[in-house]
Amino acid sequence: MDRQGPVGQLRAAVEAFAATHLPSDPGGGRWCVALSGGPDSLALTAVAAQLRPTAALIVDHGLQPGSAAVAETARKQAVALGCVDAQVLCVQVDAPFGPQGGLEAAARAARYAALGTHRDGPVLLGHTLDDQAETVLLGLGRGSGGRSLAGMRAHDPPWCRPLLGVRRSLTHAACRALGLTAWQDPHNADRRFTRTRLRLEVLPLLEDVLGGGVAEALARTATALREDTALIDALAAQAMPGVRTGPDLNARALAGLPAPVRRRVIRGWLLDGGAIGLSDKQIRGIDTLVTAWRGQGGVAIGSALRGQRLIAGRRDGVLTMWREPVR
Repeated sequence: MDRQGPVGQLRAAVEAFAATHLPSDPGGGRWCVALSGGPDSLALTAVAAQLRPTAALIVDHGLQPGSAAVAETARKQAVALGCVDAQVLCVQVDAPFGPQGGLEAAARAARYAALGTHRDGPVLLGHTLDDQAETVLLGLGRGSGGRSLAGMRAHDPPWCRPLLGVRRSLTHAACRALGLTAWQDPHNADRRFTRTRLRLEVLPLLEDVLGGGVAEALARTATALREDTALIDALAAQAMPGVRTGPDLNARALAGLPAPVRRRVIRGWLLDGGAIGLSDKQIRGIDTLVTAWRGQGGVAIGSALRGQRLIAGRRDGVLTMWREPVR
């Protein structure tokens, strides 16, 4: 194999990832690949199947005409590439179609749930450096704070992203070199999706205006922020036992923490209580119940339970949560 060619470069990336993050099975423990049939996951499957026993998991979201045929084609390709197992997982996605990513988010949640249920070992995902850059821009636009700007982790067990350091163009080139016909998802050209517009309009414009290298710079920014986030997470975990009062948080104890650590503690507490879709604005709003308390009401946040929302408020010197029906 030409180590300098696209297939050789992808193989080197996967081997380096495995050596760093999955060293306990150097002899070839089984792993899975989430295969959509697109060029990124197809190229990853081709490389992974030559390194360890690989099971391909193909999720059929049922959102497009002919999705079953696309999934079956991907399954056959996986077998031909040497996968020891290949199965199609059918999921139901229930979300309104809209420009705010409702369908994308619902499909992603259904996909990860299916992969997590049926996996047999770590799951390799075909996200590339370009996907990372898009994720950072999405987080920047939403004002979601440093955690969102930190993008995707290369290793977030059981999820593995060995291609986060390579460009999407390399996976396309690898498919051509291997003679593989990849599926081209129509949603990737549908400008109703925010991520698609970032890919087709915003990133090319930034590359042109800033003279290139934008995707790589965004990925480097994500890496730096992930390192900072990991440190604050560790400090918050150490602080949590000292501020908890049963299910609540002691406001006076919280006030003594450094602001970034305090907000990270609040975030963890909210997630433990069933909060979803947290924004930096919400977390900072709850933080003011500690730092600028003047009897104000609570902050409404999303709940994992359908038809309900969570309210985080301050009562008798503690931060507490309760549920209310969504009217």
